[in-house]
Amino acid sequence: MREANATERLLGYVQLRVGDKTIAIPVQAVKLGADGGKRPGGFYVEDDQFGIYVAEGATDRDVQEQIARGSNEAVRHMGKKYLN
Repeated sequence: MREANATERLLGYVQLRVGDKTIAIPVQAVKLGADGGKRPGGFYVEDDQFGIYVAEGATDRDVQEQIARGSNEAVRHMGKKYLN
């Protein structure tokens, strides 16, 4: 199971419909480090856990755009997983 990181804050969930499945994707605000390992608006998969990262401190508009971008990535990923 994925451990919670002190730099991540759960904002809520986005529900996506892929085929006949409805999937709740967690959305987390993160501080982006200099290592570049996390990017805003990115859908991530780690082991069997997944979610969307948004930049902590971003404007509401930027957060909405990042969630939309991450959701599109999630639909593509989940579509391959469940529909193929």
